[in-house]
Amino acid sequence: MQYADPHGHAEALGIGSAIWPLFGLVWPSSIQLARQLKTRPVCPHEHILEIGCGLGLSSLVLHRRGARVDASDCHPLAPKFLAMNQALNGLSGLSYVHAQWGEAPTPQLLAALGLTPAQQRYDLIVGSDLLYERSTPALLADLVDRHAKPQAEVWIVDPDRGHRARFTKEMARHGFSLIEQICLRDRPILTPEGEELPYKGRCLQYRRD
Repeated sequence: MQYADPHGHAEALGIGSAIWPLFGLVWPSSIQLARQLKTRPVCPHEHILEIGCGLGLSSLVLHRRGARVDASDCHPLAPKFLAMNQALNGLSGLSYVHAQWGEAPTPQLLAALGLTPAQQRYDLIVGSDLLYERSTPALLADLVDRHAKPQAEVWIVDPDRGHRARFTKEMARHGFSLIEQICLRDRPILTPEGEELPYKGRCLQYRRD
């Protein structure tokens, strides 16, 4: 929870003290996304991008399964925590790139922070609990469009924050159709102590052909 930005790196990336610690939590929706990806067939020629990865749970699951995946976030500490989480799980070699919706930082700033911007296009883009503000659906859909191949899938786990319909409309602007909504209400989160925590939300799956 401690806000430590002595050189203004986070501020330059648009991250203030209020949202500083949010990346460093294992959110319930990230667990649900990892569950969905755990059983998805791995294609050796498929390139996957996780946006807003936070601690990178889904990317770590995909990486362990042999998928070709890039984790991404906008927080300056995300790559450091991702490297530590890889080591704790006996993994290495997971690629990290910087990607954020809204106003993008300059290449000069990213270079000064040692961050590599996302530049490729992907077959599958995934994310969890990203639609938390009214302005997010349009900005997120624009980011997806910039990094999705002409034929691509997008999986977003949303805990019913209320912006799902708007996001689907914005995705349609870029040629994506909602092909499935998987209800996750019957899949509680199991805590390390064995307690089951209820979860409401769904996995939204889009496709552009």
